[in-house]
Amino acid sequence: MKLYISKVILGLFLLFTQFIFAQNLSKSQFTVKGNCDMCKERIESTAKKAGAKEARYSIDSQTLTLETDNNISTDDILKKVAEAGHDNEKFKASDVNYEALPGCCHYDRNLQPKTAENHDQHSKKENEFYVKGNCESCKARIEKAAKEAGADSAEWNAEKQMVTLNFNPAKTSSDKILKKIADVGHDNEKYKSSENTYKNLPSCCLYDREIPFGEANPKVHFEEGEAAKNDEHLGHSDHKASNNDHQNNDEKSIAGVTLTGAKGSTVLSKKEAGLIFNIDKKELLKAACCNLSESFETNATVDVSFSNAVTGTKQLKMLGLDQKYTSLTKELLPEIRGLASAYGLNFIPGRWIESIQLTKGGSTVTNGYESITGQINTELLKHADTPETSLNLFSDFNGRAEANFTNVAPINEHWSQTFLLHGNGTFGDTDMNDDGFLDRPKGTQLNAAYLLNYNDLDHSGLGSHFGINFIKDERTSGQIGFDKKIPQDKQIPYGVGIDISRFQVWNKTGYVFKGKPYQSLGWMNQYTYHQQDSFFGLRNYSGKQHTYYSNLIFESILGNTNHKYKAGASFMYDGYEETYLTNNFKRNEIVPGAFAEYTLTGLKYTLVAGARVDFHNLAGTQFTPRMNFKYDITPQTIVRLSAGRGFRTANVFAESQQYFASNRSIQILQNGGNIYGLKPEIAWNYGASLQQEFKLFGRKSTIVADFFRTDFQDQVLVDVDKLPQQLTFYNLEGKSFANSFQTQLDFTPFKNFDVRLAYKYYDVQADYLDGRREVPFMAKNRGFVNLAYSTNKSEKGGFWSFDTTLNWVGKQRLPNTSTNPAEFQLPMYSESYAVLNAQISRNFNKKIRAYLGGENLTSYYQKNAIVDFKNPFGNYFDGGMVYAPIMKANLYVGLDVTF
Repeated sequence: MKLYISKVILGLFLLFTQFIFAQNLSKSQFTVKGNCDMCKERIESTAKKAGAKEARYSIDSQTLTLETDNNISTDDILKKVAEAGHDNEKFKASDVNYEALPGCCHYDRNLQPKTAENHDQHSKKENEFYVKGNCESCKARIEKAAKEAGADSAEWNAEKQMVTLNFNPAKTSSDKILKKIADVGHDNEKYKSSENTYKNLPSCCLYDREIPFGEANPKVHFEEGEAAKNDEHLGHSDHKASNNDHQNNDEKSIAGVTLTGAKGSTVLSKKEAGLIFNIDKKELLKAACCNLSESFETNATVDVSFSNAVTGTKQLKMLGLDQKYTSLTKELLPEIRGLASAYGLNFIPGRWIESIQLTKGGSTVTNGYESITGQINTELLKHADTPETSLNLFSDFNGRAEANFTNVAPINEHWSQTFLLHGNGTFGDTDMNDDGFLDRPKGTQLNAAYLLNYNDLDHSGLGSHFGINFIKDERTSGQIGFDKKIPQDKQIPYGVGIDISRFQVWNKTGYVFKGKPYQSLGWMNQYTYHQQDSFFGLRNYSGKQHTYYSNLIFESILGNTNHKYKAGASFMYDGYEETYLTNNFKRNEIVPGAFAEYTLTGLKYTLVAGARVDFHNLAGTQFTPRMNFKYDITPQTIVRLSAGRGFRTANVFAESQQYFASNRSIQILQNGGNIYGLKPEIAWNYGASLQQEFKLFGRKSTIVADFFRTDFQDQVLVDVDKLPQQLTFYNLEGKSFANSFQTQLDFTPFKNFDVRLAYKYYDVQADYLDGRREVPFMAKNRGFVNLAYSTNKSEKGGFWSFDTTLNWVGKQRLPNTSTNPAEFQLPMYSESYAVLNAQISRNFNKKIRAYLGGENLTSYYQKNAIVDFKNPFGNYFDGGMVYAPIMKANLYVGLDVTF
């Protein structure tokens, strides 16, 4: 008994001693800059050597927690930490000590902390806590975990990265709830998730662990965070952005310290193996952006040009090659291809777009075999935490008007829906070059879509997305005075009529295996019907296309999440029926295929290697390998390599309609192929790029340089040089290649002012029947300047935005017209020219935005856009020789209202 009492007394004495000792310790927290686990170890060991009893550093929150005796100065400790190379809120490391750190430890010195005295501190409520996450799946998982830990209610906000908790302190605590949230994979301000738990989250939920708490989506041009992560289970992007967000520097508070960062509207993902640009709808607000063809006016990678002087349509080019060599998808489903090649860019309104993912070079094999120069994927509006309705009204000063209505709303916990409506009309006779032809067609378009989304991935493991879209587009062009109601042979003016009807329905369903968040199965299906009836003077062209596409994808891991793989099967059916003049062309393309892809992730590298086999009933068996590799030399220096093969079947009539507004006769030199008597197109693409971050004007800047080469193994050449009165198609005999070099610099000279500079060089040549020539209408040299400035937000949320873009286009080789009479001959090369676009917008608050802009403010236009325009039924008439704008300066106004 005495021994027992002695032990109790000794225990009480030791506890009392420990309590008294603890009273002599002070606990404090400071902001310290670091980047990785090596930084953490260095900071903590330096602090302890400087006298701290305990030192704990958090990479996520960039905070150092110190426990010190009262006679130890925290200033002395922080000074030593700075001498070890780490900036903190009291002392800055010397440049010599910072540069002496290993490359992986070079944190961003641009995002400097500011003390509370220097800013209006944002204070969160007692029941609000920072929690990392990405998407709707994260939201459901976080809220479920909180309730399982005893919370009466929980609401997670993706934009603020914050969860609001309501709970009874007698039953649970915030610590218990936050620990449970960390246990399911989500870092928060008190607990960090284990590495294995984080890696086992679905890929759409892998948030950026480098971003400090309190910054929802910090971007400084090309930032560490990914702007849009593909939901691998459903095959769609989960990126969200408010329609009235602006690209000002946003300030968020962390325990009395503010970190300042900019939200970029175009972001080059540092984590993807491929060269992928994520473009959100804030970028699209910088220009008129009436449809997808105008969505790249502020982007240096994609070239936008008019295809002819009669129909007024625009075409995209990438890596020096025509749009047809780029895979254009919507919701990761095939979109602008086949009969939609010529006018399909007009069928995706800009106000419907939530985000765009632009991939340079070979894309993943899971998305098909047609990509040669890259992929442009468009995601439609479908995410909103609360119901959001928007109305956009647009009009230019030359008779074009447009209206867009969008409504995105959650139905309940799992269901949400989107209504999209678009209508446009062009009513005025625009003839700025006085040649008697309309510079753009008159007509109307009605476009409607409905999207329905189901998300229960964290409970039943099931998610689904359904969409339906209908389009009716009617256009009339040609000479002023032409009446579409009167047959062409009954009137003198030359006319063009284009009527298109299009219907689509699609579904994407995904299932995440219970207990295996890294393993999923996704199935995508789409049916498309497209009909075009058109005439060009006395020439008629009509076509119908039925397309069914299906893609089944299984994703899992090999051992751990450093080794991921995808495998699956796809099926494509294209039924074509075309009539040109009196010739009828019918064919059915049936293409079952299988694919596999492996992703290896290391500390500094990522390798994505895949291959697919497709059994084309007309083109034969095709093998398509592709590879992307990324290596992080340092966190600021990234090298990428890519290589891959692609093949496609050429739709020679639909893809060459820019030449139909002419009196060229069409000749196909068949060589035994099964598609118009021609063989399929096959090409290899190789690429390398360097991404480098550095400081300019004391702020983070990025330069990207890339080189891509495309070598055609076989190609359907479109020869407009053989004779000015002839359009000839034939398969390549010899070599055809495209070399593309681009360098782009993004920097911020001062707050809210972003600058983007780019230069591109193209060398595109092919062996035609009469020898090797440069491909026409492709400028070797191009320059690009984009300037964007926004004022600070007012108390009511209002601000001004100013955007301007200058495109300089060097001389281009023009088709040979030397056999024409002298008055109908074109020079060998075009002039170089510059096009200036600018826009001023005013956000009055979060609900109302008005804008005024101008296109081609330099008013440069091609004076000889139509050859022999006075005699459109003569031998020399040709409206397809377009290398520059055909309209002078055009002003527009617009209004956005969000309800």
